[in-house]
Amino acid sequence: MSGGLSVGAGKIGGMTNTTAIAAYWDAAAPGFDDEPDHGLRDAETRAEWARLLDGWLPPGPADVLDVGCGTGSLSRLLAEVGHRVTGVDLSPRMVERARLKLLAGGLTGRFLVGDAAAPPTGEERFGVVLCRHLMWTLPDPSAALRDWVGRLGPGGTLVLIEGRWGEAGSGGSPYAAGAGALPWRGGVGSGELAAAVRPLVADVRIEPLSDNALLWGRPVTDERYAVIARV
Repeated sequence: MSGGLSVGAGKIGGMTNTTAIAAYWDAAAPGFDDEPDHGLRDAETRAEWARLLDGWLPPGPADVLDVGCGTGSLSRLLAEVGHRVTGVDLSPRMVERARLKLLAGGLTGRFLVGDAAAPPTGEERFGVVLCRHLMWTLPDPSAALRDWVGRLGPGGTLVLIEGRWGEAGSGGSPYAAGAGALPWRGGVGSGELAAAVRPLVADVRIEPLSDNALLWGRPVTDERYAVIARV
């Protein structure tokens, strides 16, 4: 994937600057779905993501929080099989596209503009928190993980679909004005992410995804994977 689905709040001089970061992703929104694994326009790619999500999520309809939902492609797959989806993204234009995507399919979903690292859902608890290609955008990924696990009900599931596209922390300049220092700027390896999650949950496993070209619309050589954790 060529970019994260959403962002946590960037900081300048200790102050949060979300406006510039939201503008960055707003500008990316019109062409975002052109990437095969973003838009899931190809039937085989879409079916493969649906198959994996079915295996990772609990059986039966669940309340799912899709953090950094982007244009809602995974949210739509989940809604299609009866899950009750709440998507959160900092970019209003991404959220608008997510809403339209579900409406076009005759599906129901709730989409909120807000910080994916601290979603604006109050005290609500979810059966699943889902995150795809978001961790690299967060200035404090450990705090985000604690927040997400805290939003899960008993026996809930955390699904993190991530990868490592460069050296963690690499890159001298932020991806967007005001993004600040990002510890996982180049992505994060599966072992490091699993180690960060493990103290927060009862069980965690890693599922490699790099070899499944159907997911990405092409063969890839970098590390891509899912961390699936139960509380």
